[in-house]
Amino acid sequence: MIIDKPNDNTTVVTHEKGGVDDFYLRLEEAYHKLKNDHLVVNLFSLDRLKAADLKVLDAISKKHRSDNKSFVIVSDGISVDDIPDELVVVPTVQEALDIIEMEEIERDLGL
Repeated sequence: MIIDKPNDNTTVVTHEKGGVDDFYLRLEEAYHKLKNDHLVVNLFSLDRLKAADLKVLDAISKKHRSDNKSFVIVSDGISVDDIPDELVVVPTVQEALDIIEMEEIERDLGL
C-alpha cells in the first residue's frame, strides 16, 4: 500500500499487490492516520476487479462520508452500471481529485 498526499486535505492510497480483502485490512489498520483527510483509494492495479469486490469497502466509505469527508475509488475495469450507488468510482486519480473538489464546494455551500 502506497500512501501519497497530493495536497493538505487529501490522501491517495494506492493498492500494490494482493486482493481487495487484503488491501481492505491494511487500509483499516492505517485508517486512524487517514481519517481526517479526503481519501482516494486507487485500485488501478487490480485487473480482474468486479463490482462485488468493492462491497468490502462500503462500510469504510459510509463511515468516512458520514464524517463529511470524501471517499473515491479509482478503477477503470468496472462498468458504471454495476457499481453500487453508495460508492463513488472513477477511472482516474485526476477525476477522483476533481470529485473531491466538487464535493468540498457542495459542503461549503451547504448542499
